[in-house]
Amino acid sequence: MPPFSPEITDFWNASFAGDVLASADRFTVVVNPDLDEDSPAMVLHTAENGVIVALSPALGAALSSAAGQVLTEATLRQGLRDAGIVLNGADNLFYFTEADKAVLLRENSGAHVRALTAKDAAAFALFQGSASEEDLDAAYVELDHWLVYGAFDGDRLVCAASIYPWQERQIADLGVLTLVSDRGKGHARKVVRAISRAALEKGYQPQYRCQLDNHASVALAGAVGVTLFGQWEAPSEDG
Repeated sequence: MPPFSPEITDFWNASFAGDVLASADRFTVVVNPDLDEDSPAMVLHTAENGVIVALSPALGAALSSAAGQVLTEATLRQGLRDAGIVLNGADNLFYFTEADKAVLLRENSGAHVRALTAKDAAAFALFQGSASEEDLDAAYVELDHWLVYGAFDGDRLVCAASIYPWQERQIADLGVLTLVSDRGKGHARKVVRAISRAALEKGYQPQYRCQLDNHASVALAGAVGVTLFGQWEAPSEDG
């Protein structure tokens, strides 16, 4: 695995630490005492370690007892379904490597890319009004988020990204949205790199997440210069 910040690797190692319940063929199940009934199961798939599942103590005991045999990925996922636990579709997790961060921190944003403030409320409202509800919900970019950056075409805001601290760690989760009429012009790449640089300067590691089948977002990750860390599944809030 490429060298990522210790803040990133330590977070994920701690999230999937615990007593090993099962381990075979790049599939590991651990019981993590920090998990509870609100978030009783998580799955992380990395090229280095394969599939790791973390379960709360109560869920681990229930699933191992119900299985009556060595847990496999198939039996465990069936056990989760039987327990009424629905996992969200996996998210790709992308981060800047240490080497790529060094390059990013030396960059300068173009004149048309800058931080957004309350003074940009009118431009931001027009931007939101030009986007679909589906795109707004998926990107979740708000003017009152921790950091907000945008790209302008003249006086018109055409792309916006926001980022905010995540999971009470020095990791910052970001979202980005470009208006349909202005896609394919490199705006999102420049805005994401600019806001990521600002987060790094504040001591936070930018995190770029997207669903596996969101091909446009996966392509943007490549353009931005972030590297795939793994795929993460967590319980659905609707589950």
